[in-house]
Amino acid sequence: MFLYALHALASCRCGAAPGAGGPAHVELGLISEGTNTWPLYVARSLGLFARAGLDVEVNVVGSSVKQQQGLIGGRFDIGFQQPDHVVRAVEQGSDLVIFAAQGHAPDVTLVAAPGASAIGGLRGKTIGVDGARTGYSLLLRRLLAREGIVEGDVVLKEIGGSQERFDAIRNGEAAACMLNAPFDANLMAAGYAGLARMSEAFPTYPGSVMAARRSWADAHRRELAAFVRVMAEAHAWLRQPEHAAQALEMLPQRLAIAPRAAAAALEQLASRPRPQITAEGMLQVIETVWAAEGYTRPKSSPEKYMDLSYAGRHS
Repeated sequence: MFLYALHALASCRCGAAPGAGGPAHVELGLISEGTNTWPLYVARSLGLFARAGLDVEVNVVGSSVKQQQGLIGGRFDIGFQQPDHVVRAVEQGSDLVIFAAQGHAPDVTLVAAPGASAIGGLRGKTIGVDGARTGYSLLLRRLLAREGIVEGDVVLKEIGGSQERFDAIRNGEAAACMLNAPFDANLMAAGYAGLARMSEAFPTYPGSVMAARRSWADAHRRELAAFVRVMAEAHAWLRQPEHAAQALEMLPQRLAIAPRAAAAALEQLASRPRPQITAEGMLQVIETVWAAEGYTRPKSSPEKYMDLSYAGRHS
């Protein structure tokens, strides 16, 4: 079971160095949960972090803004987020750096209320998002533009993480939302419409990444490399058919995913190699951020935002 308590900064043990008395404490900040964080459940359930000398505390904050503020400000040591968050933060003066991939190409679905049949039908409606100009919203804008829907034709309402968006579409606060598994599958099983999958619309766009402050990464290379090694080990464990039953038991009850949907999600995860982040993929992210923010200065190189050497061969 994850630890959700958000301690006061004064008592935070963020990035404590390993000592004779115990493992190194690492604070991990998540925006929301889903089947994409399955390797994390495995690592915790099997005690892989402890074996690697790490004490990882997981904090789910439900907002990309809060997560980003916590990561930049030192509340969290490591964060899982979309790569454009890092690009934008660095351009605004932070020292964040991507050190490894966390997820595959964005596997989220644009889900609409029952009765919707096409993206064009969202014109004039409210679409719930995490951040209106970050993350999946950037891809959503590109998707809408393909259908001739431009700024002002819809309302992008900032609601929060996947659980918050799931609740918003259920209670009518939003006509549609971008949702990751299992939230998308749960709604579609209840009669909601899946209008588009981002992994199909943008198959080569990078998925979520692991990021940290360069200052923290420089001072905690051992911990960072161990964290990536454990996540790689957990992903490899999930891909073994003999572990399927045990893996399904590790999904937290709070995800409320139906057994059949969970099994399908595991099969899909097991069929894919471990996520990777490349310079070519980051170029797409940089291009997207520049277009979204209207930057006129020359684009920077991917190396400004990512450094896979922190994680060594495991990145």
